[in-house]
Amino acid sequence: MKAQRVVWGETIADLAATDDRVVVLDGDLATSTRADIVADRVPDAFVQVGIAEQNMVGMAFGLSTLGYRPWLSTFGVFLTHRAVDQIRMLVSQTKAPVRIASAYSGLLNGSSGKTHQDIEDLAIMRAMPNMTVIAPADEVEAEAVFRWAADFDGPVYVRVARDAVTPVFEAPYTFEPGQPLLVADGEDVTLISTGVQTSRTLDAVRILAERGVRAKLIHLPTLKPLDADALCALVGDAREVVTVEEHSRIGGLGGLVAEVLSERGTARLVRIGLEDRWSESAPNDFLLDKYGLSPERVADAVLAQTAVAV
Repeated sequence: MKAQRVVWGETIADLAATDDRVVVLDGDLATSTRADIVADRVPDAFVQVGIAEQNMVGMAFGLSTLGYRPWLSTFGVFLTHRAVDQIRMLVSQTKAPVRIASAYSGLLNGSSGKTHQDIEDLAIMRAMPNMTVIAPADEVEAEAVFRWAADFDGPVYVRVARDAVTPVFEAPYTFEPGQPLLVADGEDVTLISTGVQTSRTLDAVRILAERGVRAKLIHLPTLKPLDADALCALVGDAREVVTVEEHSRIGGLGGLVAEVLSERGTARLVRIGLEDRWSESAPNDFLLDKYGLSPERVADAVLAQTAVAV
């Protein structure tokens, strides 16, 4: 298994080695985000901006007007919160082709606690016009997403997880923006997940199978734009749908699915995610269990909050 941040560094270094338009701007966290891989392999493609995320966005916008294909690299919380005004004004409103690699996103970021955990990012970026929002499930999908984003002519936000997860997909893999993916099939209940939580939710599907429940699992790598018709086709005539996300229950995956199903479907929706409260500092496994996102807790919640028969 390989962490998405490592895959990002290696993939961008490969791209920069053959395309002098690719450049990475780092906010003094290269050894954490693994932008140091780019700095080591292709030093001319690396710019160390320091702890100046707002200026970094402005520099990326300027470079994009000169034909460069810039990537922003720092912890996600410093981009979606500290530099959100610059992203809104310079990137989103102008449709600038700036790629935002939101490293250490989500709940699990090395016990840094609520100051560094970004559990509101999908809601913020999904609401921003012109922004493409992607949360890959594993290392295989992540590489495909990074290569796709490198050629996309518009703003892209990519959630990049800190730690490796059990792969969901196998290479070769082709990323198709907006398309939901069927990961597991079943007729008792339908689960929908995104990002690396899909790996843990797939484990929950296996636990449910051991308990006599056959669950369908749909993965949404793209939070925006989404092919709503394709999602509804996969949901089919399911009576209950459960969303599972390593994000606040407000405005993220659950909100997106609620919007789609309320307009086009009749399924009852259960949302599993972080409640309306700040997270905290603790080891990964403890946090996943406390906030109901470990495979076992997800399986328990499905059984407790839906009408599936066991």
